[in-house]
Amino acid sequence: MTAEDFDRLDVETLRRAGAVKWAAYPDAIGAFIAEMDFGTAPAVTRALHRSVDAAQFGYLPKALTADLSQACADWCRDRYSWDVDPADVRPVADVLEALKIAIDFFSAPRTAVILPTPAYMPFVTMPPILGREVLQVPMVEVDGRPRYDLDALDAAFRAGGNLLVVCNPHNPIGRVLEPAEMLAISEVVDLHGGRVFSDEIHAPLVYPGHRHVPYASVSPTAAGHTLTATSASKAWNLPGLKCAQVILSNDPDRKAWRRLAYLTEHGAAILGVVANSAAYAEGGRWLGEVLDYLDGNRTALADLIAELLPGVRYTPPEGTYLAWLDFSDTPLADDPAGYLREHASVALTGGALCGDAGRGFVRLNFATPRPVLARAVEQLGTALREAP
Repeated sequence: MTAEDFDRLDVETLRRAGAVKWAAYPDAIGAFIAEMDFGTAPAVTRALHRSVDAAQFGYLPKALTADLSQACADWCRDRYSWDVDPADVRPVADVLEALKIAIDFFSAPRTAVILPTPAYMPFVTMPPILGREVLQVPMVEVDGRPRYDLDALDAAFRAGGNLLVVCNPHNPIGRVLEPAEMLAISEVVDLHGGRVFSDEIHAPLVYPGHRHVPYASVSPTAAGHTLTATSASKAWNLPGLKCAQVILSNDPDRKAWRRLAYLTEHGAAILGVVANSAAYAEGGRWLGEVLDYLDGNRTALADLIAELLPGVRYTPPEGTYLAWLDFSDTPLADDPAGYLREHASVALTGGALCGDAGRGFVRLNFATPRPVLARAVEQLGTALREAP
């Protein structure tokens, strides 16, 4: 699809497709959940049709697992210069399942989870469900960019934390971490004998001027304490197909995974595996076209906000298709997402759901046709002007 094709998609067409992004709030523009409005790569669609025609609806065979492992490893080598043994790429249902596995089996029992905030919403709520305390560590701004607070991370480990959640590219802020930052983080983790769960699901979605470097690739020390989770689901719009990958990077974890493999890999869906394999192997060109369009959207959003949302602060993300908007200097600071859902008919994610550091913010998904994005910001602007 071309930019003109993306632009021609309208709200009524998107709503009829029935995705959660549009069905959850049928009277609003959907800009909350992390789904794209652009379908998926033709190579993925063709692979899925072949699997459906072949009635591949049974349990996941080893041959398809091997295809996925090879395709993901090739992608990591070609795109991130990370040489991964295909045998170290293991299928799981999704990144949340990977986090559950990391908490239950790869962190010290009864220890706290250290979570830099703001954070992806389920990362805030899942650890307590699993009986783990969450130690929120707000990110700090250095030279205009949010960064991990190394002193606060050190204090969190001393306070009983063991598993640090790293999110790169970061959801919801959009930062793409640089190798020096990750090396500094790894030194703090290593000092305390900690573990890292590295969520890299948005890794293919990085804009010009930035480059994704996997956390586990920055040093042997980082590889020795990390479980990496990734997927084609965000970049190729496949979250409902239930397939992600855990990438192992040290011998103790490989040994532990072999013991747990039946339990941990059982939830990966066969059609999800097929789709992820096709995305990594054949979906690069389509992704490049989508990234070009998203790059235009993140720039257009800056212009729209400057014109229509006075007092709202926005820094275009370095990766992801998520915008982190600061309403703290507006009349809507207490609950911007709730007010805007009611008065602007735009469904956003409330920043408070991302941890205490997110209060006064909203997360906006700009992976939508540019005319729809403009309409959404116009409606936000009208509601903001009329706010008491």
